[in-house]
Amino acid sequence: MCLVASIAPVQARDYRYSDSHLHFVDFFQESDGMAKLLEAMDTGDIDHVMISGIPVAKKWHENEPKRPRYYAGDDAPVYWYSATDVVVAAALKELSDEQRRRFHPFLSGFNPNDKNADAHIRRMLELDPGLWQGLGEIFTRHDDVTALTEGDTPRANNEALTRVYHLAAEYDLPVMLHSNITSKRERNPLYLGELEEALRNHPHTRFIWAHAGTSMELHRHQEKLDFLLETVTRLLNDYPNLYIDLSWTMLNPYLVDESGQPDRDWLDLVERHPTRFMLGSDVVGRFDNLGEGMHAFDPFLDALPESIAHKVARDNFLDVLPRKRQAEVR
Repeated sequence: MCLVASIAPVQARDYRYSDSHLHFVDFFQESDGMAKLLEAMDTGDIDHVMISGIPVAKKWHENEPKRPRYYAGDDAPVYWYSATDVVVAAALKELSDEQRRRFHPFLSGFNPNDKNADAHIRRMLELDPGLWQGLGEIFTRHDDVTALTEGDTPRANNEALTRVYHLAAEYDLPVMLHSNITSKRERNPLYLGELEEALRNHPHTRFIWAHAGTSMELHRHQEKLDFLLETVTRLLNDYPNLYIDLSWTMLNPYLVDESGQPDRDWLDLVERHPTRFMLGSDVVGRFDNLGEGMHAFDPFLDALPESIAHKVARDNFLDVLPRKRQAEVR
């Protein structure tokens, strides 16, 4: 008889979650609304949510007879859209104080190629003192979104974002950054240097790396990035200001396989850095599947030591928020 070691837990656990990556609106700046979001949070065991807009809006081109359903629906461009933060702020201001304590808004409506961006962010912070608790998701390298965005391609290490990172440190705001690790066709960490320069030059700024640099479009072309685990391991060792958002494109093929079996190497990495990983849904304006998306991580969480699993599920995101906010959510 052959005995096979299992990484499955003896018994199932109950988790409370923080969703570290949620967009209140879609690429047309539309949403199911706050009532549906709260309902989805309650049914999905989600205590806290990072809530942001979408920093770009999809254009319905004059020559298109039918409105596209998604940013990739046709070749019309997307453009930077600052009013997304106004939409998020207005929705939050309709809530009771108790409800608002569950939401942690990140400001995202600025052009990361514009060296005026930090001045715009400062104005927004001063208009609503205490409202914003982070910056992002900032779109830099973002495969098809980048290809459709009017203007130059943003880089994580450009001059405009350097000014933004200094401002984030001044206000003690974490920064969620979308910076793909590579292109759709290069099988190497082509763009890693851009992220790493930002990490190295801004040690007092806390960075949340969205999806650890992956995207569904990358996976369509390359399936699994063989160099990702090694790269994330080195970055976590070298940069204590880096945190990893394990939102949906990380679940498969990295954290669990097609049968739902957790990956031992990623488990080991999380166990070595138990405070540096957080979960996110990355939903965009539609909340019907929010709870299902968060619970999909349960097989991976169940294979971690229980104390670490609860940190990843809920507490690590709360611990990266501005220090003056952390006491309010415990």
